[in-house]
Amino acid sequence: MKTPWSVLALALLLGACALPGPGRLPADSVANSAAASAPFVESGRPEFDAADPPGPWWRLYRDTQLDALVEQALAANTEVRVAIANLAQSEAMVAEVNGARELRIGASATAVRAQESAEAYLLPEKLPVENLADAGIRVAWQADLAGALKRASEAAAADAEVSRSLLRAARMTIAAEVARQYVENCAASAELNVAEQQLALQQRQATAIARQVAGGRRAAPDIPRSHAAAEEIRATLPGLSARRRIARYRLAVLTGHPPAESPLAAGACTAPPSLEQALPVGDGAGLLRRRPDIRQAEFMLAGATARLGIAQAALYPTVTLGLGVGATGLLEHFGQPQTQRWSLGPLISWTLPGTAERARVRAADAASVAALAHYDGVVLHALEEVESAMANLGRDLDRDAALRKAREEQGQSAQAIQKLYQGGRLTVLDDIDAQRALSNADMALAVSAEQIASDQVRLFLTLGGGWQ
Repeated sequence: MKTPWSVLALALLLGACALPGPGRLPADSVANSAAASAPFVESGRPEFDAADPPGPWWRLYRDTQLDALVEQALAANTEVRVAIANLAQSEAMVAEVNGARELRIGASATAVRAQESAEAYLLPEKLPVENLADAGIRVAWQADLAGALKRASEAAAADAEVSRSLLRAARMTIAAEVARQYVENCAASAELNVAEQQLALQQRQATAIARQVAGGRRAAPDIPRSHAAAEEIRATLPGLSARRRIARYRLAVLTGHPPAESPLAAGACTAPPSLEQALPVGDGAGLLRRRPDIRQAEFMLAGATARLGIAQAALYPTVTLGLGVGATGLLEHFGQPQTQRWSLGPLISWTLPGTAERARVRAADAASVAALAHYDGVVLHALEEVESAMANLGRDLDRDAALRKAREEQGQSAQAIQKLYQGGRLTVLDDIDAQRALSNADMALAVSAEQIASDQVRLFLTLGGGWQ
């Protein structure tokens, strides 16, 4: 008959064979390819810088009001607070799982007056009523021979890192959303100012046309036509004003305030923020380290690999080393040598692996394969998002340059026509038409500035900026 120590040796041998290796990215994963770590395809434009984007990227705009709004949101936003609490819960779970690897110490003590069953001891006579006592201390430690506890610790740590990545993603998203709503507010103000100028010009034109009709130099239908054009411009004002109010309501909620307590003053800004330097984009290697959803998918893969190790370890014996000391007996004899007891030795438990256990291993292996595929997909999607965001920004920058050139030409034309009008060589309507064309160019530039600022915010978001 085998001794307990020989059984323990057998368990050690089997457990050593079961130790699964730690989870690592396979060599053929997308993240390990040279293309994933290379400079971005679209990064050759002079508007882009090869330096990594800073954590607080919004400070590149040198707008103190935007800085204050983002800081308020990161401190008070409800989604960030939820993510912080979830991270604290995950870290507590790590401590709980790691506690299973520590010594387990238990103590018990009882003192009762009782009558034991005589037949339980195969005695024919009833036993007397006695005062009985029992007390002891038990120390146990599970030998992690098959790596189950180690893998459980790795899985819990990976889950905590997933929660940390979700917190980073929440901070990143909130910072970008604050910037986007700030851009929306400023752009609506800028476009509202231009629309009001256009309305004033159209009203001026309507007045001039009315005078010409009165003087018999124009047909009467021109008056309602000019008034209709003015009303069409006036119809755009409520929409722009509503856009500005809605952006401020959204900013209030993002910064942890009710909509009625908007942190943005009514005349806070009249133009979207703009960068005075090239936009830092870094490269693919920096993106893989920085972007929270990539980090989240990486730790989800690590957790899946660790759970595969847990399923594999369940195929092998569990060995717990225990030590117990105490005393059991009559209360008046308690503590005397005849009541003392102790024990030392391993407890080995093993359920012979069957269909269910092996199926759990296959399921865990499939989950790890799926986690790797998900990770590869997240990496590819992130790279595509960055390239697309850079391409969109480049397109809109080119369009803006053309619009600025057109506005410059319109300005020169309007200035020349105004001089001719002042010299009596052109009519007031010619001057108004030139000013209106210039105002239309200003509106096109205002819309373009909004688009570029939104593109920049989107690019910073796809680059994973917003946390340190």
